[in-house]
Amino acid sequence: MLDLSKRSDEDPDSPGLWFAVRKTARRLQDWFVTQSKAVKLTMLVVALLIPATGIYSFVLIQKQTAIVAQVKAMTVAGKKGEAVWMLNDNLPMVFGTGSLLSFVETNPVERITVVYDPLLWNVAERIILIESQGHHYAYYPSDMEIKIFTDRAATAPWGAKLAFIPRGELSARSSELFERLDQRFASARPQSEKGSWKADVSGVLSVALTLGVLGFLYFQLKGQHKSLMFIEPAQVHGSIDDLVGMGDIKAEVAQIKDQYERRAEYAEYGIFKPFNVMFSGPAGTGKTKLASYLAKELRLPILFHSAANLETGFVSGGSNTLSRIVAMAKRRKGCIIFLDEAQDLFMKRGGRRKFDDDTANTFLSVLDGVRSKNEAEIIWIVASNFNSETMEMDEAMLRRFQMKVDFRMPNRSERLAIIGHYLGLRAEKVLPNLDLRHLVDVTEGRSPADLETIVNQAGISAVQTGKMIGADTLMQAAERVLVGNVNTDTTAERERDRRFIAIHEVGHFLVDLEHERKLTNDNWEQIRADMKTIKISLRANPRSNALGFVFHKQGVNLLKTKSDIEHDVRVLLGGMANEELFFGEEGTTNGAHNDITRVTKLLHHAVGEMGMYRKTRLNFGALSSESHAVDQETRSIMEAQSERMYGETKAVLAQLKPLTEHLVGKLLEADEMSLDEALFEIRNDLIVRSTKDLLSIAEE
Repeated sequence: MLDLSKRSDEDPDSPGLWFAVRKTARRLQDWFVTQSKAVKLTMLVVALLIPATGIYSFVLIQKQTAIVAQVKAMTVAGKKGEAVWMLNDNLPMVFGTGSLLSFVETNPVERITVVYDPLLWNVAERIILIESQGHHYAYYPSDMEIKIFTDRAATAPWGAKLAFIPRGELSARSSELFERLDQRFASARPQSEKGSWKADVSGVLSVALTLGVLGFLYFQLKGQHKSLMFIEPAQVHGSIDDLVGMGDIKAEVAQIKDQYERRAEYAEYGIFKPFNVMFSGPAGTGKTKLASYLAKELRLPILFHSAANLETGFVSGGSNTLSRIVAMAKRRKGCIIFLDEAQDLFMKRGGRRKFDDDTANTFLSVLDGVRSKNEAEIIWIVASNFNSETMEMDEAMLRRFQMKVDFRMPNRSERLAIIGHYLGLRAEKVLPNLDLRHLVDVTEGRSPADLETIVNQAGISAVQTGKMIGADTLMQAAERVLVGNVNTDTTAERERDRRFIAIHEVGHFLVDLEHERKLTNDNWEQIRADMKTIKISLRANPRSNALGFVFHKQGVNLLKTKSDIEHDVRVLLGGMANEELFFGEEGTTNGAHNDITRVTKLLHHAVGEMGMYRKTRLNFGALSSESHAVDQETRSIMEAQSERMYGETKAVLAQLKPLTEHLVGKLLEADEMSLDEALFEIRNDLIVRSTKDLLSIAEE
């Protein structure tokens, strides 16, 4: 039984603004050190151009503003009551000839009116009217004239007679007059402050460079976020204590921690500080989590990268990626680099694609360099689903990893603890005192990741049904995860197929049941505990392409005897044997294809690899890993043993034909039948038959 208590977690403080700034700065530095010299030089030039163009634009704008202020300061103050912003519309208008400056220098000037119309923030159109000898002389000066005119106005006697009138302040009569002037000066370009285009260009260039650099860095860092990015210890959630069980593996990791923290003492014995670690074992056993928790324990940043992504398909692609990783690591002095799916790096060199060997060679040189005294303290951790026993590996690469940690699947007690741990995360939604024995048995050989998936699936089902998580919910989740989704539509309207499937699946079940009855002497409680079958179903399973299935648990024994192998073969043959009993040899179906395949593999393992049913115990298949041909003697033995066990299986099922009919009827009604339901029907059927036999004897 499992009693769950409410789990209380203390969430770490969320990182603040300063942490985010430091994180961004580190990512920028990481990106910069991995770039080529050309990219670095370009970025430096652009970084210098941004403030330079901005400062130049600012200086020009300030200079122009000062000039405008100086010119406006020369405007006449005007006498009291004099309308200096008014234009004398009564004077006749003539077009000035020659130079503007020449005119004001050689003719008497009563007033100089500058009528301006702003076009842009630093560009305006100006028409200058000079009142002289009872006339208005209109001028449309060029940029050069405006500059000279402005400079001369500061000292000339006519400078005090300047007046500035915005075009929008003119009277209606004056506006009509200026419309005629616009037609006269239509071919001229609007006037502007000299040098204003320089300020415009420099300002736009500064903004464009800034936005360009920000956009470039954004996409660069976005790509880096997906591939190369260090995770700081504070960003790792959880601790090594969250890994339930695996005491032997935790002890290995504790040794790594001790070696790093006391590296000075280890160095006295010739064991220098940087070292390399190899994690090997099945997928989902916690290799990645353990690496992240180790980084948190050692207070070191860690970089996660898939070794499978090192290759780009081009020569030196993987080498360049490794060089970038090392450049980022050296900047930190102390860190952990975790390469997942690294089995390709350990394959024997030679005979492969050239860029594969280039990557492995570069990695070997990097590992050697890490051991020098002047290099950073980099801990390389590589993870692989294989080890040197299950895959032929490069000896030179293996020598670089003197510390090897072999991960394994959890045992029974560890599976119970792991399931309890994940249920404890949602204790308020779990029924108390759950019986998890069946679930633990069903998940034999499954990884902690699979167990987490099963508990999560149970939570999803509980939310959808609005119920608490119970033992039944967990078993349904286990079936969903381990077997896959099932459906009844495939065979719902095919009664003939459903009957074939029911007889086939019941045949598997009854062969297993008869074996357990003999072992336990008809102890039904023991049978219930030891039976591998959990459920018989007529629902189609797309994952195995089966129209029905028997959901069963793994055996508790790790080693299989010759008798165990024969029992497995008989159970597999039970489906086809039952079909032949009910429909004859001509009525057997191709539904047993998967069963026959597994029988063939089991018998080949027993005969060809283990030497069973032979006088000698030799495995001739080990002499040639490339040849998969079965010799004639092995084939003959396999055929003979298969025929013998098939006959024995058919004989057992022939005695249970009435029981098969009864179970098939119940199964066709319900589409599926649990172990408890099947045992209940069997015991009731046996009681009924025994009663009938007793009555028959009494009548005789």
